[in-house]
Amino acid sequence: MTGPSGFSHEVRSSGEIVVRHGDRIAATLRGARAAEFLADMAVGDEQELMARVTGNYRHGNERQARDHPRNQR
Repeated sequence: MTGPSGFSHEVRSSGEIVVRHGDRIAATLRGARAAEFLADMAVGDEQELMARVTGNYRHGNERQARDHPRNQR
């Protein structure tokens, strides 16, 4: 399985961090959350972290959903 991809981030002069997925803004972080994000970026997988911050990550139930009768076509 491949991990998340297509995320980028920008640190603005005001201290805000803008996380983008492709060309769209997916999240804007301010204050303590922005500082925590930068600290985590130094030690973890950047793409995975940005996916988690935006809420766009796997929840662990994809296999169950794939096998559900309504998804059988």
